[in-house]
Order: sequence, then C-alpha cells, then structure tokens
Amino acid sequence: MLGPHSIEGYAIVSADGMIADGKGVMPDSIRNQADQRFLQAAMDRAAVIVHGRHSHEGGPRAANRKRLVVTRQVPALAADPSQPNAFLWNPAGADLAQAIGALDIGAGPIAIIGGTAVFDLFLPRYDVFHLTLAARAKIPGGQPLFSALSPATTVEDVLIHNGLRPSSPHDIDAAAGVTLTDFERIRP
Repeated sequence: MLGPHSIEGYAIVSADGMIADGKGVMPDSIRNQADQRFLQAAMDRAAVIVHGRHSHEGGPRAANRKRLVVTRQVPALAADPSQPNAFLWNPAGADLAQAIGALDIGAGPIAIIGGTAVFDLFLPRYDVFHLTLAARAKIPGGQPLFSALSPATTVEDVLIHNGLRPSSPHDIDAAAGVTLTDFERIRP
C-alpha cells in the first residue's frame, strides 16, 4: 500500500514463466482476449499505471491513463514528452510517493504491468499480483516475468517467497488453457 492505493501487479506468462520472446516482444502464443478484457477493466480502475519503456497495456483508452514510465534516462522525474499523462521516473532519484505525487492521481490502485526489472522492483510491495497463465505456450529463450526465475524456480515460487499466497486458479479461457490466479500479500 502507498497511502490509500493498493499496489497490484498484472502479467500473462507462458508455462515457462516468460512474458516476451528474446527480443522483448509478446508473442501471439500468450495473447488472449479474455485476459485482455480482464486487463483493460483493471486499467480502467487504476489510478496510475507503472511500466518500463517497452511495456504498455494498449487498448482504446491507453493514452488517457496516468502513468509512470520507469527509466534510467532521467535523474529523478520528468514529464514524458511523448505522453501527456505520463512522467518518466528513475527510482534511484525519486521514491514512489514522490513519483505518484507528481501525477496528482485520484482513487484506485497502482497497477504494475512490466517488464522484468519493473516487476522485480515491486516484489516486496505488491498487495496482490494477478497472474494469468497461458499453460499451453512456451517461449524458449524468452524474457522472464522475474529475474529470479530459473529451471528450479517458478513464477509461483518467486511470488510465494516474497510473501504472497495464491488463491485457487480459475479458468478465464478454458478452451485455450488460460487461468488466472491472484497472489495476495499475507499481513501479520
């Protein structure tokens, strides 16, 4: 939580925990319309979206959403010249509260949508992580959801190790083998 804002992660991954191919492009094998509907509805509720320079949620309302673009190209914070509702944010120069304050956001969650370094940055802070799994897809040599993934460490292992506990997965597109599991932070 950051004040009244929950911190929520959103990702669709392949069976091997990848979010993109080796060139950083999300392949069609993990694109899913049911997941896109879920993501777009969540982005509509978000107060701000946080992502890296190469990640985005797309959709017809994307340009209107407030966002923080994580980058090392600025010392702390700077208006994004290519997006009127966005700031470039270097976490080494400004903390999350300062970055959120620059945007003058309203109510709603802080939505984290990637890439790998951005997902890693928020691992200790997620209140919930919405993990969509495209179980029939594999992306050899792809870009992992978290940098800690290895042949012996799954996405689920990383989330659990960081204090998040899974709900029961539910089908969002049974015909395509796509499920959604919410990992929620355990509070003492």
